[in-house]
Amino acid sequence: MSEQTLPAAASRPLRKDAARNRALLVQAGREVFAERGLDASLDDVARHAGLGVGTAYRHFANKYELAQAIFTEAIEGIVAKAHEAAAVEDPWQGLLMFFEFAAEAQTADRGLREVLMGFHDAAEMQRINERIRGPLASIVTRAKQAGLIRPEVEASDIGLVVTMLCTIADLSADVAPDLWRRYVPILLDGLRSGSPLPVPALTDDQFYEAMSRHKQRLIAQAKNPGACELPKSG
Repeated sequence: MSEQTLPAAASRPLRKDAARNRALLVQAGREVFAERGLDASLDDVARHAGLGVGTAYRHFANKYELAQAIFTEAIEGIVAKAHEAAAVEDPWQGLLMFFEFAAEAQTADRGLREVLMGFHDAAEMQRINERIRGPLASIVTRAKQAGLIRPEVEASDIGLVVTMLCTIADLSADVAPDLWRRYVPILLDGLRSGSPLPVPALTDDQFYEAMSRHKQRLIAQAKNPGACELPKSG
């Protein structure tokens, strides 16, 4: 997906009816993308929202701008929750709070999950990585200082555990949509002291690179479902 530039009008306050229509489009986008993925068009979203196509295009130039709006709204919520979790007095409860919120935000909304995994904008991903790195590092540092987790655990481990929970949710969504909750304590217990970990954690830069490449593979596979791209080595 190429980088999209938001129109200047997007930064101006919206009238009440315009704000309502935009909210309807964002919600409809989540629902349509949940069912059809990013192959759905902005026209499809407008019809689902019960709005005219012209109204949709007054708010978003194309479906990718709508996807970016959904993505940005979701990430703002996750970043805010990371800051809230970092401020919780009990660092273990803060860790649990962030895990559950980040996983539930994606698993309870399959349209959001579709957008989060299908949206790739290098500059935006770098900005998000920089914003969330601080509070996650604070959560991990406080939990280490309290002796609650292994000394080798790093902030990148938190992001990967959330990804694991979302993968479980994807796999079981049609059979047991809440199954991911079973694995929260299992994975959290793995962060506590135990046997030595055989390989080191990813650095922040490695985590960003891994997620970036993973998203690019998902996008490529969505465009060519018959292809199976193997991860690059080295």
